[in-house]
Amino acid sequence: MKQKKGRSKRASKDFRDEYQRIFTEILKLTDAFCETYLNEDYRKLCEEMAMVICLGELPSEKERPAGWASGIVHAVGRVNCLQDPTLSPHMTSSQVAEGFGISMATMQAKSRIIRDELDIVTLDPDWCLPALLKDNPLVWMLEVNGFIMDIRIAPREVQEEAYRQGLIPFIPADEQELEPKPKTGPKIIEFPSKQSETSRPKSPQRPKDDGPDLFEGLEKQGISDAQ
Repeated sequence: MKQKKGRSKRASKDFRDEYQRIFTEILKLTDAFCETYLNEDYRKLCEEMAMVICLGELPSEKERPAGWASGIVHAVGRVNCLQDPTLSPHMTSSQVAEGFGISMATMQAKSRIIRDELDIVTLDPDWCLPALLKDNPLVWMLEVNGFIMDIRIAPREVQEEAYRQGLIPFIPADEQELEPKPKTGPKIIEFPSKQSETSRPKSPQRPKDDGPDLFEGLEKQGISDAQ
């Protein structure tokens, strides 16, 4: 089973003095932005990304921290489809740039540098929000015995080994066992009982050639009109 590349940010937080300052300044901006417009999961991912780029000494001391902060949010947002209006939270790229007081060109340039340096792709499992992990196909595609496969359809023992190696966030079989099983068998809809004679208004006279009652015919077929 092939190990996927992890985030180097977990290795250390020992910056050189100047990068400790840069990291602190960037983090202050990303924290404030995420707390105002996004959520805690975004904030944590942005903190991790800020740590990685500062450990790699990517930002320059001569550059504005806001440019890198906006690039970080944009990069994390691209992974997690932040611009998708069907998701919550969601923001456009222009709104992110405006929130940091940065031009779109500057934000996109920093985002591109970060994504190229960290080899980040859309739906990248290493930078995926926890809420999106379960349905992210890239999380579950692993190389097993030379073949790429969706680990969710693999036997449980294979899933357990992948989890032990840190390749997947949880064992899919456990999630499937927790999901409620759908009820089997046809759903029977009972037709309302006939109205009582006392509650049914009586017609003064019923024609002799009157045919069978419409609802009686439906009742025999087991069909009911929805209320």
